[in-house]
Amino acid sequence: MIKLEDIRVVTVVGAGTMGHGIAELAAIAGFKVYIADISMDILRGALDRIRWSLGKLSERGVLRESIDTIMSRITPIVSIKPDGSWSDDLARVLSETQFMVEAIPEDLKLKQLLFSHASLHIPENAILATNTSSLPITEIASVARRPERVVGMHFFNPPVLMPLVEVIRGAYTSDDTVKVTVDMARRLGKTPVVVNKDVPGFIVNRILGRFMNMACYTVDRGLASVEDVDSTVFYTLGFPMGVFELADYSGIDVFYLVTKAMAERGFQVLPCKLFEDKYNARKYGVKTGEGFYKYPEPGKFVKPAHKRELAGRIDPLLLLSLPISEAAYLLRAGIASKEDIETSVKLGLGWPKGIFELADEYGIDKVVETLSRLKAETQLELFSPDPLLQEMVREGKLGRKSGEGFYKYALVEETIKETIIVKKEKPIAWIILNRPERLNAINPKMLEELSRALDELEEDRDIRVVILKGSGRAFCAGADVTAFAGVTPIDVIRFSRRFQELTLKIQFYTKPVIAAIHGYALGGGLELAMSADIRIASEEAMLGQPEINLGFIPGAGGTQRLARLVGTARAKELIMSGEFIPASEAYKIGLVNRVVKSGTLDDEARNLALKLAEKPPIALTMAKYTIDMGSETSIWQGLMLEAGLFSLLFTTEDVIEGVTAFLEKRRPKFKGK
Repeated sequence: MIKLEDIRVVTVVGAGTMGHGIAELAAIAGFKVYIADISMDILRGALDRIRWSLGKLSERGVLRESIDTIMSRITPIVSIKPDGSWSDDLARVLSETQFMVEAIPEDLKLKQLLFSHASLHIPENAILATNTSSLPITEIASVARRPERVVGMHFFNPPVLMPLVEVIRGAYTSDDTVKVTVDMARRLGKTPVVVNKDVPGFIVNRILGRFMNMACYTVDRGLASVEDVDSTVFYTLGFPMGVFELADYSGIDVFYLVTKAMAERGFQVLPCKLFEDKYNARKYGVKTGEGFYKYPEPGKFVKPAHKRELAGRIDPLLLLSLPISEAAYLLRAGIASKEDIETSVKLGLGWPKGIFELADEYGIDKVVETLSRLKAETQLELFSPDPLLQEMVREGKLGRKSGEGFYKYALVEETIKETIIVKKEKPIAWIILNRPERLNAINPKMLEELSRALDELEEDRDIRVVILKGSGRAFCAGADVTAFAGVTPIDVIRFSRRFQELTLKIQFYTKPVIAAIHGYALGGGLELAMSADIRIASEEAMLGQPEINLGFIPGAGGTQRLARLVGTARAKELIMSGEFIPASEAYKIGLVNRVVKSGTLDDEARNLALKLAEKPPIALTMAKYTIDMGSETSIWQGLMLEAGLFSLLFTTEDVIEGVTAFLEKRRPKFKGK
């Protein structure tokens, strides 16, 4: 059996976008490389693109050798004679080759012709790899003389930059062939994942296919617009591109044809006309100048201006549940390991979190509920939750909130006090106002318990972010006026001072604080929320400072923070009129950061908190202090404060970890040191 150390010559057949990139990788890795295509003009163009790419890599200082040295290892070969038959040169170089990678067009018959020919000339122990993104490895291997030496080796575009390679086992592929191909991928500087069964779309395209198909189906049914979907994907999920933006960028024709090829081989898809209509109209996206968005000219990508206010108009689980169910199937059926599926999503799609991490954060029960509802509405069997998900729900493995899902988490610790509940879901904590019968109205006892809870959580190194929310029907309807019966003005001043001290403690807390607002956030409740760093409101929330209607004014910072958030004129209007405004209006004037659909508030707050918890704790604190303290002084003093704290951060271990992780293309693990 051939081993990686036995491989000296690599032949790449196909010099297009993928082929020339794979050849470049092999040459950088030190192999002698033959690159073959149907004409010398195509090959000269490929060599020019390789040299240009090497120049860019050289500018970044990542090449260990000169460009000329690397280029000297690459030899172009014309693969086809004028009469259309395979050339003698191709047969000759194949006889010298230990590892061939095919990167010709996605045509099964064409690939079979090549593999049939190559297997006659390549050494007996050599490996034949196909870079197909959708065609069955087994069908390609069926014509080869030694099908056990045929394997899928799916690179991602552009191969030089994209870190992932899917290694796909066909029905005949031997374990040794898989092992050597995995070793080869690593030698080329890539991260390999293994697909154990030859299923259409492998890992990445199956999950992406479900995601894009669901987005298309959602728009097709009139449940959301293209902009609603992309804004939610970009802002709420934090993905690098919206669904339809990605389709435009990579080519609508590519997605349409790959999905079509997968469907022809048993991959069930939802009916959707959007992609088909764009394909038939030859509006392929960036390459044609128009797709779901318009571009200045063909081939020139300009990122669409997604609108934050549209984010959350649809439940992210509407887009994620089907891909999560698909990932569960891949795991349950032994097609890929959990680790390889997560790696595929992060490196192949650029998602900030793995599909199973997302499932745990949103809740396995919520995923199953969403799919079950869609199945009931549409009668489509495709929406049946995967049996693995259903089993997890029965066993109470719901994700982060239950302490276990696809991953295990620290157990949720809950402490019930007289007026609040403190719940720890490390690395986040919830402080829940718990006087639902009084709409969580604030009394002196609640002030005391809130202050003490904040102090305790600040000392807890396992907690990175705190979320404030209310129980029952409201966030907080304000101060409990019944507590003021018979008090003197000096008593009220003391209450106001203590309340102001609490809001200052929250504002200058050393950890991010998020206010999750539902129902009423009025008077002192809004003042409490305004002291938080970020405010997320459910769409039915109502906000206001109605104290004027009772004959007094805000007393816990409302006159000051409201003016700083929305401007003096709007603050005067809200305080002097005492009127309530809906969440949508609060978003427009900058009083809340985002508005989300009813029923998703906790999930949205949790997911945002988890994102912040991954950031460097010291830098988060410095950012808070610089912004808040700087806003209270002149720009000169603010800039001096920023420069001082900026330089101080360079003494922390977190900065070293952040820079190292960036260079190593991995997610950093900050420790707050």
